[in-house]
Amino acid sequence: MPGTLAIDLGSSTTVVAWHDGSAAPPRLLELPPYCLSDPAVVPSLIWMAAPDGEERALIGRQVLEAGLADQPSAGLSRDFKRRIGAGTSSTASSPTALPPADTAAAAGAGGPEGWLSPEAAGALLLQRLWRALPEEVVPERLVLTAPIEGYRGYRHWLRQVCADLEVPELALVDEPTAAAIGAGLAPGSLVLVVDVGGGTIDLSLVALEGGEGRAAPIAQLLRFAGRDLNDQGRTLRCARVIGKAGLPLGGRDLDRWIAAELCPDLPPRGALLRETEALKCQLSDQPAAVRLWTPPGQAPRELRLERERFEALLEERGLIGQLDALLETILAAARRAGLDPGRIDAVLPVGGGSRIPRLRRWIQERCAGLPLREERPVEAVALGALALTPGVRLRDVLRRGVSLRCWDQRLAAHRWHPLFVAGQPWPTEQPLELVLACSRERQSALELVLGEPEAEERGEVVFRNGLPVLRRRPAGDAAVAPWPEQPAPLALDPPGEQGHDRLRLRFRIDGEGQLSVEGEDLSSGQTLTPRRLGPVR
Repeated sequence: MPGTLAIDLGSSTTVVAWHDGSAAPPRLLELPPYCLSDPAVVPSLIWMAAPDGEERALIGRQVLEAGLADQPSAGLSRDFKRRIGAGTSSTASSPTALPPADTAAAAGAGGPEGWLSPEAAGALLLQRLWRALPEEVVPERLVLTAPIEGYRGYRHWLRQVCADLEVPELALVDEPTAAAIGAGLAPGSLVLVVDVGGGTIDLSLVALEGGEGRAAPIAQLLRFAGRDLNDQGRTLRCARVIGKAGLPLGGRDLDRWIAAELCPDLPPRGALLRETEALKCQLSDQPAAVRLWTPPGQAPRELRLERERFEALLEERGLIGQLDALLETILAAARRAGLDPGRIDAVLPVGGGSRIPRLRRWIQERCAGLPLREERPVEAVALGALALTPGVRLRDVLRRGVSLRCWDQRLAAHRWHPLFVAGQPWPTEQPLELVLACSRERQSALELVLGEPEAEERGEVVFRNGLPVLRRRPAGDAAVAPWPEQPAPLALDPPGEQGHDRLRLRFRIDGEGQLSVEGEDLSSGQTLTPRRLGPVR
């Protein structure tokens, strides 16, 4: 069945999501023999028994089941995602240093010195997942996610990896935007992303594209109708990073801490780490967890851990203090950028480790008063990638914008307010809401004067390789040409008073390219009859 496939390659797990274009919600694909269940994710692990053993390589769950995930060896590749396109240097930065023992543990097994380069490891994982797709899944569009840092190098690598994949359309989105949209946040939001992965913890303050009067974010097409697009000179449409800070420490290191606490006489690797990870996951839902484990050649042991002791362990190891330092780094970056931290619209926890109750409580305590969007933290990026992918056929992008003449109370004059701009996909998913005031005393009707920004001004659209690209000028107001036929005014009963807010209106573009409006009268409380205002182009 044709549809859209999204692959979110992560440092610790990779998520594959699918939507067939029907009214049914998107779903995560289980890809045996590589995938775990609940949720369906593929551990980002590769094991090769020899340097030339790619065809016999173990992937994802196979590595775990073979007990090879924590065996130091050049044959193990893990944590390779963050080194792709950036040499061997990590993109995470930390304002504080880890203790030496923890630094060594954080490095784990495998690494850049192994048989596979980070790029080769990522390519092998993606190719195996593609070959494992069910027969009924026929992607007509593949959307991939990329980190903001190193976006250019990562994008170049993805184009090379996907060159031989038989998919007509290939698109790319940046991860923070995908995560935020996947969690239901609106374009234009200022979002604090708290990413607790298997190997790293990253905090990012990002400003999403879009918002009032600006085009909402969409995926960047790299291939369309089977033809690679030459994107030379095109601006990369990413979220803007206000501040970023991170630690080279993640969920696997917490597993090691638990292992050292419960079994100080045994090395923290292999089967023991799988048991301590299971304990950690159980503690996300219950106050205590118990596992029965038999070490090789020894009597069975009961591994028991209470949530209270686990949280004390996080405090003792200094994790909470270091999170405080990361957050202060982010807030300082916001202040340097002239942003009040109170302007943050939401906090978005992502990654499996964000489910840990102590970390959720830390977010709630340090970000009190900010909405916490924690729906499906593991899947949010992949699901957001599906939402951002242009269900765009090229004709579903506005060639021209549309503006509304509004009364500006501060200037005591009319001005043009952009509703939807050139380059924005339609039909719109969310309406644009405006509150309009009366411009004179005893006003009996409110005119809806609509106009189209003139192409030679900053709302100009040019076509490159068949794709519409919005070209803007940095200063000056775009001239607007009023529509030759204007919709009928909205009657006001009782009449309105000058300067008083009177109508709350919601504008949208439907599937036929018609601009429509609905809303309510703030004075009478009456709901306005929805009406079409005219076509846009």
